Amino acid sequence: MSRFQTASGPGIVVAGLRKRYGAVLALDGMSFTVRPGVVTGFVGPNGAGKSTTMRAILGLDAVDEGTALIGGKPYRALRRPLNHVGSLLDAAALHPGRTGRDHLMWLAHSQGLSARRVDQVVGLVGLGPAARRKAGGYSLGMRQRLGIAAALLGDPPIVMLDEPFNGMDPDGIVWTRGFLRSLAAEGRAVLVSSHLMSELQGTADHLVVAGRGRAIADAAVADLIAAASGRRVAVRTTAKAHATRVLAHSGGTVVATGRDTVTVSGLSADRIVALLGQGAVPFSEVSAHRATLEDVYLELTREAVEFRAVTSTEASR
Repeated sequence: MSRFQTASGPGIVVAGLRKRYGAVLALDGMSFTVRPGVVTGFVGPNGAGKSTTMRAILGLDAVDEGTALIGGKPYRALRRPLNHVGSLLDAAALHPGRTGRDHLMWLAHSQGLSARRVDQVVGLVGLGPAARRKAGGYSLGMRQRLGIAAALLGDPPIVMLDEPFNGMDPDGIVWTRGFLRSLAAEGRAVLVSSHLMSELQGTADHLVVAGRGRAIADAAVADLIAAASGRRVAVRTTAKAHATRVLAHSGGTVVATGRDTVTVSGLSADRIVALLGQGAVPFSEVSAHRATLEDVYLELTREAVEFRAVTSTEASR
């Protein structure tokens, strides 16, 4: 078993958090667990309570009810907290006149950590010579790397990152995705908040979906995708209208999902192939439909979105 899993017990346990800002109920019983050895994605629409939850975990916001424990303890009870949990909430939270290395040295000194450890994390995140440049000239992607380096200074068993993919170029996104997976593979508990569902699908093992101040879904990514995929079948055809008529006539529910694709429910793949053949409908592919994490997210948060733009069709009514 990993030293990270034995050193601090459970990762993060959030239980029944409630927080009100005046008339706004930011958290309404938020509860979930972030386990060691797992990348847990934390998603939800604007105003869902994600930022407030992460701030509450780190003791930055006091809650009205509930608990948030890190390795079984509240943040305020941790001695040298960087050795227990590393976090990145705001990549812009740095002194622009300091070099990246000096920023890390300042943090390291506050926790009794060495300059050698600073140089180690600089190498881990690939900042290299840029670490000796003033952070005020960093791109957002470079600031993200610096923030990740700061989160790892104490070699913590728990890592929390808010929107770490923001500002990353394609190479940076690939690096971040692999790096998060490697942290979990070492046995660390990793919590990642992101709006980029495509990146979480290739990174997260588990997903917590927030909506209106509570967790509206808390499950393995594979299970959520399987449930959203259902028993639907994707059909690729150059004759969508003809295919729709034939399949609907035999009891299928057909929805156009692309320029030359439809998704069918209520009919098996074998039955669809037979019906298309009998109806002389040209097709190039019939396959089990696999939902994306974005499909899952949109379905789960449909009723939890506070601000939604109307479509052009709705606006013209």
